[in-house]
Amino acid sequence: MKLVVGLGNPGNEYNFTRHNFGFLALDFYLKRNNATWAEKPRLGAISCKIGDVLFIKPQDFYNLSGQAVAAYARYYKIPLSDILVICDNFDLEFGKIRYRSSGVAGGNNGLKSVDKELGTPDYPRLRLGTENTELKNKIGAVDFVLSKFTPEEKAKLPDILSEVCDKIDEFIA
Repeated sequence: MKLVVGLGNPGNEYNFTRHNFGFLALDFYLKRNNATWAEKPRLGAISCKIGDVLFIKPQDFYNLSGQAVAAYARYYKIPLSDILVICDNFDLEFGKIRYRSSGVAGGNNGLKSVDKELGTPDYPRLRLGTENTELKNKIGAVDFVLSKFTPEEKAKLPDILSEVCDKIDEFIA
């Protein structure tokens, strides 16, 4: 069994914010695969199972995402190499997608939480670039990650999310 995790914040007010890029990616993936999320959270996340792959969106806030990831990993006995965490990265050029089989959290508090709860940074991650230096400098880093995509960025999301879906399929295969 594999586990694919999208990081984000629960609540409609966070839809289409940069910090919810992981949620958005999984929503897009499920729609593309005619699947839907379970209505009730379990083990701290809403989930969907397609074949032998579990998809989850933790329902704690971003900085506590690791609790649900660890709960699923323990409950289903999923090895670290079979867990893919998808998150935003505001230092990576908008639209860029970077896969690493392990790594450091850097400044990403969601990854820091996952590292802490799993006890290691040795799990695959897919970082989705949201960088917009002008906007980040204007409003600050905290407000930036919680800001909505610009209309120009939003127009590019379908192409980016299609590429993310391909990366998820590669991981699953």
